[in-house]
Amino acid sequence: MGTRPIKFATSSRRTRTKRESPWRQGMRRAALYAGGGLLVLVLAHTLFGPYGYLSMRHSQAEIQQVQKDLDRLDKENAQLSGEIKALQTDPSAIEKVAREDMGLARPGEMIFPVPEEKQTGPQENPPQK
Repeated sequence: MGTRPIKFATSSRRTRTKRESPWRQGMRRAALYAGGGLLVLVLAHTLFGPYGYLSMRHSQAEIQQVQKDLDRLDKENAQLSGEIKALQTDPSAIEKVAREDMGLARPGEMIFPVPEEKQTGPQENPPQK
């Protein structure tokens, strides 16, 4: 008696793919479109919303402009503080302001006012020769 090789049972059945019902396919498609639409809305809100990217860039530009104005005003404030201190302590600074701004003079001095030149733009009708 000879030995026989062992045979394993193999399935001759093919695996069948289940077809989805048309209703389920429609629901899947609707969910896909709804998810895509929601994604588009979220991206639009992120870019154009009140706290979005474009608004943030605009706010940063405003912050930079305000910072420049603040730096300029700090310098101007320091200069004016120096002038105030000089006017409180330095007699020559007081005399300079009295002479230039108020038109005062020492006894025996005469003041000759010189008219300031007006800054004119380009003339519309130049003189003709």
